[in-house]
Amino acid sequence: MSRTRVAAAQFSYYDPVTASPVRPVVLRNGAGIEDPLGVVLGFLKAPGRFDVSDPLRPASFGEPDLRLANRGGARISAAQIAAILERRPAIEHALRAIPASASLSAAVNLMPWLPLRQLFGAFADIRGVGLAKMTKALYPKRPALIPMLDSVVQKYLQDDDPGAQAPLAERALGLVRGYQSDLDRNQAAVQEVQQELAKRSYGLTEVRILDLLILSAQAAAGPAGALYRGAVAASPLVSGRTVSGGRTVNNLATQHRPTLPQTVRLG
Repeated sequence: MSRTRVAAAQFSYYDPVTASPVRPVVLRNGAGIEDPLGVVLGFLKAPGRFDVSDPLRPASFGEPDLRLANRGGARISAAQIAAILERRPAIEHALRAIPASASLSAAVNLMPWLPLRQLFGAFADIRGVGLAKMTKALYPKRPALIPMLDSVVQKYLQDDDPGAQAPLAERALGLVRGYQSDLDRNQAAVQEVQQELAKRSYGLTEVRILDLLILSAQAAAGPAGALYRGAVAASPLVSGRTVSGGRTVNNLATQHRPTLPQTVRLG
């Protein structure tokens, strides 16, 4: 099977401090990212950043959260906002059952799967609200736990996708479980990237780091690049709170998913 290698970072960025021992990341379909730190820095140093403060009330959910998601490219309409807010009691009930520090890097048997299913289920059957809009709204509430399942990430996780006919909660859980397996497989490398970013005052969760690496790999994958370019919607990236393992992250975020010069080697 051929391997796609993202050499010197699919989204390259020169930093004289990047010569650190960060091991490569190996994604699905043989996509290897040789310099994952450089890839992530390429995103973070691109134009279009904006700062997002940590939610003061991680168990609350309301219109400001949906407006924030729209700043991140969710495109949730006024009618959809109203429909989602009708589900607010169920959403907040599920959020209260999920620790603010819950992390996808935790052991599978420690994951809050039941309340997470309930959280996703609270968004079910709202016309026009699917995986992307839901997870963009929920990501800032649990940034170490909930990936943003936009069209690019859905395509990457297609082997774990129960399909559009599945209930929203079941489909989201299937994709999150698939995402967790990729994170587990690359956890050492992703943690190294996280530590190097912290030295530069960037606080990204492991989930968000993997998201950026998936974006870079999909952009390098030929036809998927068109899908990527169609999904360059901005999205909130970082929240400033302590996540699993006691790691404290900063109140920094980036919005834009940039299209930067590509350095790709196929072989």
